[in-house]
This record gives sequence, structure tokens and C-alpha cells, in this order.
Amino acid sequence: MKNDLHMRVQGYLRNHQVATLATHSGDDLWAAAVFYVNAGYTLYFLSSPTSRHCLNLSQRPCVAVTIQEDYADWLEIQGIQIEGVVSELSGTEEGLARRLYGQKFPVVGKLAQAPASIVKALAKVRWYKVVPKRLYFLDNTVGLGHRDEVDLSLPSS
Repeated sequence: MKNDLHMRVQGYLRNHQVATLATHSGDDLWAAAVFYVNAGYTLYFLSSPTSRHCLNLSQRPCVAVTIQEDYADWLEIQGIQIEGVVSELSGTEEGLARRLYGQKFPVVGKLAQAPASIVKALAKVRWYKVVPKRLYFLDNTVGLGHRDEVDLSLPSS
């Protein structure tokens, strides 16, 4: 059962592209959609360091993250909920994030062929990772409100 849950969660992460990142700093609460790639349960994303969510992260790196589709039927809802910590990347880990991201999003992986607007935007971003402290898989196909907590101490792939 535990391995089945891990396989379902890993498949869900691979087959989706957008995560909603909720940040806070003082009285400022904010949510932003970011494209992500995962390595196990770690999520990698890129963003402008001057964006509202990144400014919040520079003050308080704790985040909540959701990944889900836009469902019309409550009984079909599936998704991932994460409590985690964000940090900015550099060096070898940034290189890994860039490589994985380029595999999932070829426009980033093949910058020489990308539109000038993408190249210009990517010159201004920084790379970040979300390391989950807690991760849940919500699956209403099992039962309305069904949610399993993933044991993050087990191997993720």
C-alpha cells in the first residue's frame, strides 16, 4: 500500500506542471502559480526575485503548495498538498534544476531556439526548491475527502 501511494504521488507530480505556492511575510499573504519540475518530492521552480512571492520567501521561507486540476466533479478531485520550506539554489543543485526543468519544459532547455521574450525573461530569474516537511495526496475517487499522508522518510522513487 505504501509503495502504491508513492508511485501514485510520483506519477501525479510528473504529469502536472503548475503548483500554487502560498507565501506570507508579516501581514502579507500571497499565492502564485509557478511551473515546477520534481526530483522525488522536491519541487524546483524559477521566478523573479522581485516577485511578491519571492520577496515574501526572502523573509519567511515556509510555504504551502497545492497541485491539482480544475475539476468539475467533486468525486473526481485528486491533488497534492505540501507544507515545506523554500530555498534559493546555486551551484550544482541549480544545474540539476535547470537540466530537469529543460527536460520537462523544452522551451527552457533549448534557449537557442526559444523566443527572445523567453530568453530575456529567463535572464532575470533565480532558481528555487521546495523541500516538503509534510505531503498529502487527496483522492476523492477513493472517497469524498480521502487524504493520505505520504511518509517522506521512505525513498521517493
